[in-house]
Amino acid sequence: KLFMPIIIITLIGLVTIYSSSSGDITLVLKQLTRILIGVIVMIFIAQVHPDNLKLFAPVLYFLTLVLLILVLFFGVGKSADRWLDLYVIRFQPSELMKIFVPLMLASYYSDKPLPPNIKYIFIAILIALIPVFLIMKQPDLGTSLLIGMSGAIAILLAGMSIKFFLGSSLSVAALAPIRWMNMHEYQKQRVLTFFNPELDPLGSGYHLMQSKIALGSGGFFGKGIFNGTQSKLGFVPEHSTDFILTAFGEEFGFFGVLILMTLYLFVALRGLSISIKATDNFGRILSGTLSLTIFL
Repeated sequence: KLFMPIIIITLIGLVTIYSSSSGDITLVLKQLTRILIGVIVMIFIAQVHPDNLKLFAPVLYFLTLVLLILVLFFGVGKSADRWLDLYVIRFQPSELMKIFVPLMLASYYSDKPLPPNIKYIFIAILIALIPVFLIMKQPDLGTSLLIGMSGAIAILLAGMSIKFFLGSSLSVAALAPIRWMNMHEYQKQRVLTFFNPELDPLGSGYHLMQSKIALGSGGFFGKGIFNGTQSKLGFVPEHSTDFILTAFGEEFGFFGVLILMTLYLFVALRGLSISIKATDNFGRILSGTLSLTIFL
């Protein structure tokens, strides 16, 4: 019930990359290679007993922390140094933390009395915040926020009271002005542009406005595969990566996007169903956190 929708989403991705890149088979083969590696890793991890995952969680977490520290000194990238280039492979350690933070928190709470007391909550917050701050330094605001949210979800699933959760959230929100003052100028511009792209239609708001035009031109059923114009003619940037949904929406329309979102929602809900049926705290917190992170 979980494997098939994931494969369907993956195939949709391959078709969209092929179409949006005007039939660039090299891009498709690169993505297919990543998919095959992912499937192999998935099958391998599925054979690992949860107790072993719990055992190795601290090792994986602290090893990735070391990699995040190395990124600050030796990272490479375009607008931000988020990648580690090991010559054989080039990857973002921050992506690993999307899995290892929930894994570490699930492992931490697995043998603790639940709901957790204040001491266990603050230690868990620290476990989540250390990688968040390291990733913000790269800088990568989006990934750091996502990992911070995954940590919050794990703590909430461990049994933290809603009142404490809301109080903590409001406290974090109150610190927003301080965070704003320490943000890079391009990050501030992205936030402002997100809320009002019309402020600078030919500058910082151009890409967002073009993506909305492309989505709108797709209408309800889309222009059809290979018939997208906004993305293929270069009005929409990064149409095979960052703006891939825009390219998909132009060709498959609102109906296609609705089906795609439904598939993602099914995957998240199926994961939550597995979480509810878990027989121990580790499985429940880990599966529930990963499912809700996918939803986010």
